[in-house]
Amino acid sequence: MGILDYSAVELSTAIKQGKCTAVEAMQAVLDRIDEIEADINAYVTVDKEKALEAAKAVQKRIEAGELTGALAGVPVAIKDNMCTEGMLTTCSSKILGNFIPTFSAEAVEVLEKAGAVVIGKTNMDEFAMGSTTETSAFGETKNPWNKEHVPGGSSGGSAAAVAAKECFFALGSDTGGSIRQPASYCGVVGLKPTYGTVSRYGLIAYGSSLDQIGPITRDVTDCATVLEIIAAKDDKDSTSVKREDTDFTSALVEDVEGLRVGIPRDYFGEGLDSEVKEAVLKAAKALEQKGAVVEEFDLSLVEYAIPAYYTIAAAEASSNLERFDGIKYGYRAESFEGLHNMYKRTRSEGFGPEVKRRIMLGSFVLSSGYYDAYYLKALKVKAMIKKAFDKAFEKYDIILGPVAPTTAPKLGQSLSDPLKMYLGDIYTISVNLAGLPGISVPCGKDSKGLPIGLQLIADSYNEKKLIQTAYTYEKLRGKFEIDKQEGEA
Repeated sequence: MGILDYSAVELSTAIKQGKCTAVEAMQAVLDRIDEIEADINAYVTVDKEKALEAAKAVQKRIEAGELTGALAGVPVAIKDNMCTEGMLTTCSSKILGNFIPTFSAEAVEVLEKAGAVVIGKTNMDEFAMGSTTETSAFGETKNPWNKEHVPGGSSGGSAAAVAAKECFFALGSDTGGSIRQPASYCGVVGLKPTYGTVSRYGLIAYGSSLDQIGPITRDVTDCATVLEIIAAKDDKDSTSVKREDTDFTSALVEDVEGLRVGIPRDYFGEGLDSEVKEAVLKAAKALEQKGAVVEEFDLSLVEYAIPAYYTIAAAEASSNLERFDGIKYGYRAESFEGLHNMYKRTRSEGFGPEVKRRIMLGSFVLSSGYYDAYYLKALKVKAMIKKAFDKAFEKYDIILGPVAPTTAPKLGQSLSDPLKMYLGDIYTISVNLAGLPGISVPCGKDSKGLPIGLQLIADSYNEKKLIQTAYTYEKLRGKFEIDKQEGEA
């Protein structure tokens, strides 16, 4: 078994046992990046020197017995919307193309304290606005399973890096499916925790009431392990929640006996690809045969989720992105006349078309005369969606469905039709509106050999139930890898 074949937890164990070192693991990752990064474009920034130095320091602490955690010595990739002290943080936007933070995001700091070593920053849709990682100012990321296809978004760089073995695990952020959808498209595991579980301090905000940081990993064990480390109350984040029960690895048990699984009929109607439907229902059958009680039900309000989500997210984005004005940091237009013209030119030149579209939409729904008609109404729908889920969880432990209506589309197909791209989030955004935890686990491949993701949703603060179900399914499914004949991994 080569170093790159280890999962994150296996690698840390091997390092602690002296089978390899943190420096060798980092060098293996950097060699892999040198080999394939020109084809994949998963990273915006890789600081080789800093990464190797950090790996050396961590190795010394492991040998001294100071670092004994489950991720000690493991190289990690960070989505480029999380601040990293002394390392370029761009949100894949021209407007932050020269921004080097003076502090690190809390989630990054916690991982580093646990002994994980940062490789660099992964590509993403600009300011996390997009579902394909094609809106990045630094070029699109390609799907390692088939480089003609997108990796999903907005955490597409993180998912592609994990799938292509350019890191052992990665952090992503999920505003409307941005961890789960790319995980589904790239055949890896992605978990969006309950809102407030992971600190958002140092995460450059898109939609503050929806954003949540979470892990993208090769398997469910790694996912639970990473979540256990990054889930913590943080006084620097007013939305952070103190949770008593965060030993998520204790849920890595192969048992779904008596588990009540609900399948929303609304998720299996028009627009769902037949191969995706077949794979997801086959996964449900596997859980049923293992002892779970599976039945269909009506979730309702699904059709209202997309308009409500895009109204709220765009409104929050227009407010959050006001700060990028060319004055304090980031890009500034070269030629302008007066302050107002400087703002206008800087923002016109610094933001890409998708970000501008959402800023304008958000400014419109918050404007006088339209606030009640759109934004306030969307907030009411959000509350109704949460109630619909509350009602469903009175009867079911887990809700099971697809992550996306299709497998990864081809590069260039989505950007020409933004509305179609928005509709691709239909199965993921309700989870963010209701603040729930959700996980994507690979459950098959389509006829083109592209991965299909199974989405499991639990009630708030029930990540353990989610992890146990996902872990059980993963064991039933067996190994899931890029076909060797593809020569990708």
